[in-house]
Amino acid sequence: MKTQYLTSCSIGGLHKIAYTSWGEANNPNVLICSHGLTRNKHDFDVLAEKLSKKRRVICFDLPGRGESSWLNNKSSYNYTQYTVDALMTIATSGVEQVDWLGSSMGGLLGMALSSMSNSPIRKLIINDVGPYIQKEALIRIAEYVGQQAHFDTAEELGLYMRTVYAGFGDLTDQQWDNMLAFGQRTLDNGKLTLNHDPDISRNFIDKPLDDIDLWTVWSTIKQPVLVIQGENSDLLSNEISEKMTTTGPKATRVIIPNTGHAPALMNKHDIGMIERWLGT
Repeated sequence: MKTQYLTSCSIGGLHKIAYTSWGEANNPNVLICSHGLTRNKHDFDVLAEKLSKKRRVICFDLPGRGESSWLNNKSSYNYTQYTVDALMTIATSGVEQVDWLGSSMGGLLGMALSSMSNSPIRKLIINDVGPYIQKEALIRIAEYVGQQAHFDTAEELGLYMRTVYAGFGDLTDQQWDNMLAFGQRTLDNGKLTLNHDPDISRNFIDKPLDDIDLWTVWSTIKQPVLVIQGENSDLLSNEISEKMTTTGPKATRVIIPNTGHAPALMNKHDIGMIERWLGT
């Protein structure tokens, strides 16, 4: 596994999208993994290694995160742009249809792609997000995304990450260390911060926040859908996830115990559950 790059475009010009590819390059059975708002492709390293025995797994960084370019036009950090980048990533797989696993923001992106006419998505896995998100949850996200917390040492940043991402569940020290290794960058003053462009928060802070209602989009999805919910999630409620099982594609629902937003999907049980649902 090594990082590769493809070229995408926005209204501000061309930019690079970083991705990793696991498994045989000619395997037509492809799973694309898309991370959450402030995260990166390495969140899926454990899952990709396990699942790549039977399929090719491609994990990519959205612009402004990880090893992908930051956008010159900061207003382009939106789902219209992310859809372009996702389609470019799918195109690089060389196949017409792929399975999609999206955590949080990546799940919303997967919903958008799945609802399109002639969608390239065959099966959709949504990790701890749904077609309806209350304003209060968005405000909580905006409060920490809009900040650029910085620290003198990697140890301090690591402790901060364990607090901010506590909803990921019970991770091993090695898994937390891996998140720290790929989730940090050094500022000009030598301090450490999270590895994303702080301007990805523009869509949260430049306009009044309101509830997100995508039930109309949800109703158009025809593909098989698996929705994963953190037991203690403050983003995906039982009411919403239950409705997802009876409307639109009538998703299969799995609740992950002892997690909030969003389950890390790094343990054998969760990965095995995903592998069984995807099938061969």
